[in-house]
Amino acid sequence: MAARFQFWVAVKIGFTQTVLRQTGIRGLLMRSRFFSGWFLTGALAAALGAATLGAMLAAAPAHAAEKKHKAPEHKITQSESYLMVDPIYTTIVADGRPAGLLMVGIGIDVPDEALREVADRSMPVLRDAYLRNLMAFTATRVRTDSQPDVGVIADRLQAVTDRALGRKGAKLLLAQVALRVTENK
Repeated sequence: MAARFQFWVAVKIGFTQTVLRQTGIRGLLMRSRFFSGWFLTGALAAALGAATLGAMLAAAPAHAAEKKHKAPEHKITQSESYLMVDPIYTTIVADGRPAGLLMVGIGIDVPDEALREVADRSMPVLRDAYLRNLMAFTATRVRTDSQPDVGVIADRLQAVTDRALGRKGAKLLLAQVALRVTENK
């Protein structure tokens, strides 16, 4: 005696029940006494599953094609020669305790395309050199009761840029210098 198996799929959408009743499909829609709700028998469940799987597989290449397109890149300026550097933060120390932060926002203008490629590749080295220089500057020259000298900051960072790139040709652009002093309690 061969065993018969039936597969049951729960359908909670009233629309499906109505469509099955109106189309006159008998034996495919059954009410269970053990579970609340309507169930579909194996043939219709398999057909619905296959249709759903087919739709998902058909949509997959279209979805993959959409992901291949690059997202638009946010540009600060239209200039091709401008390279943005993330803001650099250093700690201001007074009386052996952190007393505030110095934030310096910069960019680099590199008109020479070959030097721009070198600068772009060397950005981690440049950021490290900027950070080290600004940490030394902050430790020796920045106080919480006076504004930092932005001319000195620009000159120091320009010298760091020329030294790190190996030649002149990149112009450092100082965008913002901000001092945040913490309250002493």
